[in-house]
Amino acid sequence: MAGIEIGTVAAAVARAKAVMAGLEQDLNEADSRLGDGDTGSMLARVIDRMADTDLGSAADVGAAFGLLARATLSATGSSLGTLVATGLMDLAKRCKGRDDLNWSELSVLIAGARDAMIARGGAALGDKTVLDGLDALARATDGVTSGEAAAAAAVEAAASALDRFRGQPCRIGRARLFPEASTGADDPGMLALARLVNAAAGR
Repeated sequence: MAGIEIGTVAAAVARAKAVMAGLEQDLNEADSRLGDGDTGSMLARVIDRMADTDLGSAADVGAAFGLLARATLSATGSSLGTLVATGLMDLAKRCKGRDDLNWSELSVLIAGARDAMIARGGAALGDKTVLDGLDALARATDGVTSGEAAAAAAVEAAASALDRFRGQPCRIGRARLFPEASTGADDPGMLALARLVNAAAGR
């Protein structure tokens, strides 16, 4: 059974692009409660740029992630966009020279990207950010052995993390200054992650 290949990455990007038209405004509305109201528009630009990138020209999976990191940086300089690029660059390093990775490696790959993003952005687990969503994905995919199992575990974990943190206040960024507003609201980064995981899983 095929593992994680360049085609796997390209297919996930294509599915993400397919849902962004309907997702962009939802993410902007979520962000308007806590931030600048542009998370959806920013991610739409990033994913458009990713989708325009020819991953078929990449030498291996690591190189494909590197191309996506560069596409992200060329599309935005936002804090969330920079974190996304940081995670992709970590994946590029970990997957360098690999044409096909086992699904059992997915948890370690996600955890590595999570840790790189923590080091770059300064947020901690529990602050109610996209990092908490990634942490849930890393834990849930530990031990998976197939794409189907990974997809099911990731979808459930991202949704559960969103539910778990919804009632908590944000502890970083501008939203931390208004805890009453962030309590009961979804963090835009976590919401984006959950929706895009669904898309990547074909749900």
